[in-house]
This record gives sequence, structure tokens and C-alpha cells, in this order.
Amino acid sequence: MIASIVLAVLIPCLFVYCYKNAYKRPDKFPPGPPSLPVYGAFWIVLFYEFSNLALAFKKIGEKYKTKIIGLYMGPVRTVVLNDPADIKDMLNRDEFDGRVDIIVGRLRSYWKRLGIFFTDGYFWHVQRRFSLRYLRDYGFGRRDDTLESAIECEIKEMLDMRLSGPKFPAEKDLVNGELVYLPHFFAVPFINGLLQVLVRSTFPRSEYHKLWDLSRGVLLFQRSSNDMGGALSLTPWLKDIMPNYSGYNGLVKGHQYLLDFFHNIVSEAIATHDPTYDRHFLDMYIRKMKEEEKLIGRSTYSVDQLVLICSDYMFPTATAVEAVLMFLTERILLQPEIQDKIHEEIDRVVGRNRLPKLDDRRNMPYTEACIREMMRFETLVPLGVPHRATVDAKIGDYIIPEGTMVNPNLMMMNMDKDIWGDPENFRPERFIVNGQLNVALDKSLPFGAGKRLCAGETYARQAMFQVFAGFMQAFHISTADGRPLKEPAPRIQGIITTIPEFWLRVVPR
Repeated sequence: MIASIVLAVLIPCLFVYCYKNAYKRPDKFPPGPPSLPVYGAFWIVLFYEFSNLALAFKKIGEKYKTKIIGLYMGPVRTVVLNDPADIKDMLNRDEFDGRVDIIVGRLRSYWKRLGIFFTDGYFWHVQRRFSLRYLRDYGFGRRDDTLESAIECEIKEMLDMRLSGPKFPAEKDLVNGELVYLPHFFAVPFINGLLQVLVRSTFPRSEYHKLWDLSRGVLLFQRSSNDMGGALSLTPWLKDIMPNYSGYNGLVKGHQYLLDFFHNIVSEAIATHDPTYDRHFLDMYIRKMKEEEKLIGRSTYSVDQLVLICSDYMFPTATAVEAVLMFLTERILLQPEIQDKIHEEIDRVVGRNRLPKLDDRRNMPYTEACIREMMRFETLVPLGVPHRATVDAKIGDYIIPEGTMVNPNLMMMNMDKDIWGDPENFRPERFIVNGQLNVALDKSLPFGAGKRLCAGETYARQAMFQVFAGFMQAFHISTADGRPLKEPAPRIQGIITTIPEFWLRVVPR
């Protein structure tokens, strides 16, 4: 009897509490869906689109007639920006340069806040400034003949794997007669190119299998981040209850490839370090670390931080740039006329007797425009890497409280009809005026903006041109079975968007 009375009182009280909590929000906070128990409005977001959160926020914005959405994703107060002007404004303001402290960031950095991607404040400022300042000395962020030559050598090896056939056992996993396996077939020039920047050396072809293992590991990590819709970030305790289903085990296993890979490289650099001579970027960092420890007894520089800096720069190198070229080859299969135009331009500008060089970019507007259009058409990171308001700030008519997670919906920017006219069409010509590439027409932000701009933008753009132009110069591509491709592959959402790996038929021209 007493238990029945208690329940009769508690249940209505619980209902009232949940109802009030569902609509509780700070003053002048943007409108958005109510919060439900445990996951807040995340339940509603998943209801709109389980596998595409950027599209879900587009629909929610339409539902609430707002381009600035405010909601609670679990316990995390969140704002999503759907308007291109608001997105650019936020990305270029210092008060939104913070990062959210989430489990994905912690588990990849020895359960500390290390690296560049997921850190902020003074630590981030010092580490980012040092790395960018001295990586430029080795070709990162600028034109560098040594780096261009190193990537060209790797492209020749990539092409030879198909033209002459596999030389080492691991190559048989990526080359089978006329077929090559994407995206990993593209991986080595990008990975070895970055290693040329970091340590002034590359892995020989006999050891390419280590680079492919790294590429597979990073791909596993980024895809595992979206298991169960990304619920692990909101409820970290899922790692203890369902480590496989929540994606936790995949995250740990995938990123361990990166940590082990660079721990070995950094350990070797420390063991052979000569304080009187800098061989490469790692030497410069190690020297700075030891100098600070000697002068003040402590330092923001550390061995673990060096491993994470290298990992942060390698992560997009081992996945994102390959994903762009993978999407581009799929688009060529869907629109075969693109291949004819690329081949005509390469033959006219470069010919067949040498590989395309960076100097050729200005004379190959269509090839370059294809890469740019691909990064617009397929938004690689639809909601960007989450930002955090470091102080109370205003966007439009709304107040964004300190600590709020802020996501730019870059998909909305890339598919805005007011900007692009026909965003649903893949049309590289939109960037070409009077036969010349006009970069001012490219309003997309695939590398972000402001102080959080991806430091590898210049490297990525240059390397993608070299690899893609060299690949298309050598081959005519088609589907593995020779049939026309009728529709795109399903998209896999993770830290970046990818498609399932596939075999591609490549025939020498």
C-alpha cells in the first residue's frame, strides 16, 4: 500500500521534472528541439537522420524556422550553425577557438589533452605556433622542390605497382591484374610525403606494408567514431558496458597504429639526437623540449606531445586526401565525360613523357577544378571538428554561453543555392572563367578558416594535384566489371565521410 502511494507521487513528479527539463534553456539561447532523458535532443536528431547528422540539422532548422539551432546533446549544450554567413563569422572569431573535451580526444592521447586537434588555450597556441613555424622549413605550408620531388618518386612507384605488377607480397592486396584497390592504392605518396616533411626520410617500397597498415588503422579509427550514431562521446561509460558495439574498441585499436608508428620514429630520433645539428623537425622539437626542461624544470613540450603532433598531421594525410580522390574516381565513373576532359587537358599541357608538376597547375584549370568541386560536392567533415565558446558570445540575435559546443554545418554551406546556383550538380566549370581557374569563386571551406584552419591545406592541395594528375595521365579508369556505374555508393559517416573500399579497373593509356 505504501509502495503504491510512493509510486503515485513519484511518477507525476518525475513527469513534471522531465517536462520542465525538456524545455529549459539559457536566456536568448537559439531555438531547437526539447531534451529527453539521457541523450537529450540527440534522440530527436537521430530520428530525423540516424546516419547523417548534418542532414538531420538541416531538417531541424527547417522545422524550427531557424538557421541557428540550440539544443542539448546529452548533457552538452550545443549550437549548430546552418547559415554560411554565421559559419564564416564563427570560424574567424577567437572566442570560438576552444575545443570540447570528449572521450575521442582523450583516448587517442594517452588519456591526456595533447596534440593540436583537441586542445586549446595557451598550450594549443604554443604547440601550434612552434610546429607551424618550423614545419615550414621542411616544405609544409609552402612550395618546396625537395618535397615535390619526393612525392613524384612515390607516384612513380604507385604507377609501377600497376604497370609492372606487384613486387612484394603486400602489394597483391592492392593490385590484381588490371584492378587496383581504393583508397589504399593512393595512400603511400601522401604518407611518405608527410614523413619527408617530418623526418626528411621515407619508407622504401619493401616496407610499404607498414604504411598501408597505418592507413587501415586510421580508417578504422575514424569510422568507429560514429558507431551507435556517435553516442560514446555523450555517454563515455558505454565503453565499459558495450566496448565493441559502441565503437570504443575500434577507436582504441585503430589509433594505436598511429601511436605505435610515431612512438617508434620519435624514440629513434631521441636516441640519435645531436644537440648541435638539426636533421629534421623532430630534432628541433626535441632540442626545444630539452632546453625548456633545463631552464625552467618543466615544459609544454614532451615526448608524448611530439607523438600526438605527428599523429594529428598524419591523421588527415592517411585518410582524408585519399577519400577525396576516391570520391572523385567514383564521380568519374558516374559522369564519364569528366575523364575525357581531364585526359585532353593533361595531354595538351603535359603530354606523356613526364609526370605533371606543380608548375602545371595554373595551366590545368579543369583538373584542379575537379578536385575543388569534389571537396565542395562531398562535404568530407559535414559538421567540422566541434568548437567551444571560451566566453559568452553573440551570434545573430542569440547569446552563446561560455562552454557551449558549436558546430558549423558545412554541408549547408556547400549546398546553398544562393551561393552555387545548382549545388546538386557536380560541375567543375563553375570555378573556371575565360579558360582560367578563379579561386575567388570557391566559397567552400573544406579546410576550415580562422586560427583553426587546417595547417595541412597547402600540402594537401599540392599533393592531391600531383597524385591525381599523375594517376589520370597514366590510366583510363572504369568499373571492375566494366558496366556503367548507375548510382553512388552508400556514404559512411565518421570523423570524415567515406565510401566502402572498392576495386577499380585501370588500363594504361
